[in-house]
Amino acid sequence: MKKALLLLVFGVLLTPFASFASEADLVVPDLRQSIFDGLGGINGWNLLFYGIVVIVLGLFFGMIQFNRIKNLPVHHSMAKVSNIIYETCKTYLLQQGKFLIILFLIIGFAISYYFIGLAHVSIPKTMLILLWTVLGILGSYGVAWFGIRINTYANSRTSFAALKKKPFDVMSIPLQAGMSVGLLLICIELIMMIAILLFIPGDSAGACFVGFAIGESLAASALRIAGGIFTKIADIGADLMKIVFKIGEDDPRNPGVIADCTGDNAGDSVGPTADGFETYGVTGVALITFIILMFGETGLMPNVGFASTLIVWIFAMRVLMIFTSVFAYLVNQAIAKARYSQADRFNFEAPLTSLVWITSIISIVVTYVVSDILISDLPEGLWWKLSTIISCGTLAAAVIPELTKAFTSSSSRHVQEVVTASREGGASLTILSGMVAGNFSAFWKGMVMMALMATAFYTVQDIAIFGDYPGIFAFGLVAFGFLGMGPVTIAVDSYGPVTDNAQSVFELSQIEKIPNIKEEILNDFGFEPNFVSGKHNLEENDSAGNTFKATAKPVLIGTAVIGATTMIFAIILLLKGTILSNGESLLQIQLTDPSVILGLITGGAVIFWFSGASMQAVTTGAYRAVEYIKRNIDLDKTEADIEDSKNVVRICTQYAQTGMWNIFAVILCLTLAFAFFSPNFFVAYLISIAIFGLFQAMYMANAGGAWDNAKKVVEVDLKEKNTPLHDATIIGDTVGDPYKDTSSVALNPIIKFSTLFGLLAAEIAIELIVQSDKTGNINYAPYIGAVFLVIGLFFVYRSFYGMRIPAKEVNTSTPQTKHEETQMGSNHQNQIKMDVAGKTSN
Repeated sequence: MKKALLLLVFGVLLTPFASFASEADLVVPDLRQSIFDGLGGINGWNLLFYGIVVIVLGLFFGMIQFNRIKNLPVHHSMAKVSNIIYETCKTYLLQQGKFLIILFLIIGFAISYYFIGLAHVSIPKTMLILLWTVLGILGSYGVAWFGIRINTYANSRTSFAALKKKPFDVMSIPLQAGMSVGLLLICIELIMMIAILLFIPGDSAGACFVGFAIGESLAASALRIAGGIFTKIADIGADLMKIVFKIGEDDPRNPGVIADCTGDNAGDSVGPTADGFETYGVTGVALITFIILMFGETGLMPNVGFASTLIVWIFAMRVLMIFTSVFAYLVNQAIAKARYSQADRFNFEAPLTSLVWITSIISIVVTYVVSDILISDLPEGLWWKLSTIISCGTLAAAVIPELTKAFTSSSSRHVQEVVTASREGGASLTILSGMVAGNFSAFWKGMVMMALMATAFYTVQDIAIFGDYPGIFAFGLVAFGFLGMGPVTIAVDSYGPVTDNAQSVFELSQIEKIPNIKEEILNDFGFEPNFVSGKHNLEENDSAGNTFKATAKPVLIGTAVIGATTMIFAIILLLKGTILSNGESLLQIQLTDPSVILGLITGGAVIFWFSGASMQAVTTGAYRAVEYIKRNIDLDKTEADIEDSKNVVRICTQYAQTGMWNIFAVILCLTLAFAFFSPNFFVAYLISIAIFGLFQAMYMANAGGAWDNAKKVVEVDLKEKNTPLHDATIIGDTVGDPYKDTSSVALNPIIKFSTLFGLLAAEIAIELIVQSDKTGNINYAPYIGAVFLVIGLFFVYRSFYGMRIPAKEVNTSTPQTKHEETQMGSNHQNQIKMDVAGKTSN
């Protein structure tokens, strides 16, 4: 039914129209036209070709890290658990791969119609564009797969390393894994994009970039949204059992624990890795698009040599950031080893914080030095002005994590306030205090982003070469600077799922209960294990992982919003360049224009629908998971029931994919509908979803982070597990779970996919308007838009009413019978066991 409806969408589009000529033709300039005297007169093509050597070295370093982690010592009981987690993750990813094939067929149909039907592009060239769309999907999918593989090696190795007296490796191993993921992600991204620049003809390269970006965005959207729904269904299901049955964290008898471990990778590894890959690529495509539209052969201010120089400079800087990230990591690792390798206890956040700042400082210095070498001959002091703009973004990538820590770190005043409020006011004040933290964080981060973007604009506002649009390029470069230390940003984000899983592996392995285990470890590995300190260090490190997972989220959403401005600019240029028969431009974007105001309102409405729809999928899925676990849990068992765990995983997968179908259908149909109603309305809509999405994401992510670490404070610092205070913070964390790991993080790819696919949608709508204007025939665009709107609203309705929790009748005539929902709040384990599971195992 779903597939048929989505295919019907494009059938409607095809029916009444012949093909039209496209006015958008992005031609990438010949990079050999740019000569860099500071490097002995090398041309741009050769410079980027030699840059591939640096990229290959980065890949080599990442693979060395991978093999080091794989070969670290680990007890077979822990390795067995991590392998079960990996196999479950593999099943999930294979299912997602089938889902992506269906999505590609739908999007590929639209791309083919646009390029062949509207733009009169030849079939071989269209096939080339589709090939790069597939490569974009495979890139996101491939790095996501690599991420879960190395993370499931690292989790058991970290768990085993925690048994040693010194906790340094508990921090070092997850960070090594993160650097391996970050380097592989950035290096593969750069190789693909540089391959387009160097080996694809210029008249095809621009369209290939757009196809590549759409493919990346499509995969990231699916993996981020579905992964976010999956992980939080499992997490909530596992967490609520701690309250119901008064069992410990990651108790192997809880069927939700294995699903939660799978979800940690599906949501916190697969999603962010694919998202980071896409973010890095889309930001580059946005900058290239701006440069071509401004300075390309058919641009507003043609200057092909300047365009070529800017593109080469941007990618040369990106290549160098691989070197700066590796160098900063090695420096930080040496400092951390000297300071902490012999320490019995240290703050796990400290080495991660120093890594971010060291990388930021080195990157800024390298930016100025290399820009002076490459583009010092450009007019108006462009080398230092452009370097300053990039540095604004690089600085933001260090400052914003500090602000995130102020609201989410276990030592922050806001998290401490959540704990204090929870002790006196229970779950109600837990939730309210977390909302306060989220709202304040959105204010301060918004102000910081505004200040840095304003600095970037004022740096270039008087540069004549950028004409009337210096701010657009400045904002795009700020987004580029955000990702200047991409490997490190991804590394500290990937740190979280490893630390989370490591704690679970420790419990699930039940290593403490193995007979003669201390003697076995001493004989086989040469040290005597300390299980008490090991468990404490893993819990404390998980808190650090929670904090640094939170730090990467605003960086990624910030790049999505700032980068989206350059893609929206492309649509504005299309409108401005379209002159109707009455001599007026199609561009009519003014604040007094009703269509603009309506577009701004509509964008906000869609953001709030998405937040609700994604949380609805989590809520219903968690209800089903809790229902299943309560019915099947057996507290007399001593180890995990694999079949029960698989059934919970199936529940998570089912609701993740159903939720994703609804969300994807709405986003696709509304993007087309609003573009067809009015391109000016559509531009306002895109601006609105970017702005509303930015603040909604930051609020939700940091409120969720505060709730999560408040629970960790109670568990690790206060050691008050299985108390009313602990129950209150668990409830706060279950509210924060879909906030921080489902809705907020998925807004990033949603914004970028809407903007990228919106380029095609806007072009189709513009062609229909132009054809109607020329021929005097009816403009069918609004009517087609109405069809898309109806289909989109159907899926909006379905995203709630098709997934709602079923109502249950309460038998008021027999008060002795307990209604299922009331059992959730009970602390009487034995009675619940008998009432829910139907087993008298007292």
